[in-house]
Amino acid sequence: MKRRGWALVLGVPAFAAAPGAHAQIDYPNRTIRIIVPTAPAGGNDTVGRVIAQGLSERWSKQVVVDNRAGASTMIGGDMVAKALPDGYTLLMGVSTLAINPATFKKVPYEAMRDFAPITQAVFVPNLMMVHPSVPAKTVREMIAFAQARPGQVLFGSAGYGTNPHLSMELFATMARIRMIHVPYKSSTPGIVDLIAGHIAIMSPNMLQSIPHVRAGRLRALGVTSAMRAASAPDIPTVAEGGLPGYEAVQWYGLLAPAGTPPEIINKLHSETVAVLRTPESSRRLAGDGAEVIASSPAEFSAFIKTETVKWANVVKAAGIQPE
Repeated sequence: MKRRGWALVLGVPAFAAAPGAHAQIDYPNRTIRIIVPTAPAGGNDTVGRVIAQGLSERWSKQVVVDNRAGASTMIGGDMVAKALPDGYTLLMGVSTLAINPATFKKVPYEAMRDFAPITQAVFVPNLMMVHPSVPAKTVREMIAFAQARPGQVLFGSAGYGTNPHLSMELFATMARIRMIHVPYKSSTPGIVDLIAGHIAIMSPNMLQSIPHVRAGRLRALGVTSAMRAASAPDIPTVAEGGLPGYEAVQWYGLLAPAGTPPEIINKLHSETVAVLRTPESSRRLAGDGAEVIASSPAEFSAFIKTETVKWANVVKAAGIQPE
């Protein structure tokens, strides 16, 4: 049943092309809940609240954010996967949706089977940075530094299997260097240790990292996106700095349970995109280092597939054993 629902969702563009495709549906007529599978105040929570507020204003119906963090976002994800496919329970999905299948032996849902994509809302680059005592001032110099010290350089992350962890594993694999992973419960304590010089390098998101670089506490090597970040155009990309082809970003997107009627997906997509593209939303998200994507359901589906394959390959190449 859910597989049929997914197939219907992939047909959304055809509905989107038809004028008034969702004119006959009585949706929404009650409160919509957006499950955010991360803690309050993080990037995913911020994006979820921007969307919730915008939809509430456009529809004059309450759209609430419900934070259900835990188990590498799998608690919240499982709630939505098992929810009624009626458009009233949605997921503010995050990068781990594509990472978890490779890093955990048991995931209670399958992204391509149990969810209907609505839109990839934004992406947020990470910022690769080092303690000032590390002599490397560019990505190329950092690679040389680590090559001369195999298994001695410590890198931190927001935790096992997180995007900041695997973005560094991708860096190490592509650069053919060997570093030691030091996982933290979140990026914040890792950054504290990086500032203290207990670890050498880390790659948290732009929102958390750029203030420390601007204050001179840490040195930026490069942003992890394919293009320079609009919020820090003076910082080169990792690819520009010495590792061509490198790209690893955190992303957030809206999804519904598989089987949600396509006309509801279509309406959610068009209205969410309208919210994301307002000047107010764009300014607020840009202030957090996020860049609006507002993709179609089909584009978001293809992106999730690509990301899932990408991170599975990174995990395999790095020799990481699923937990």
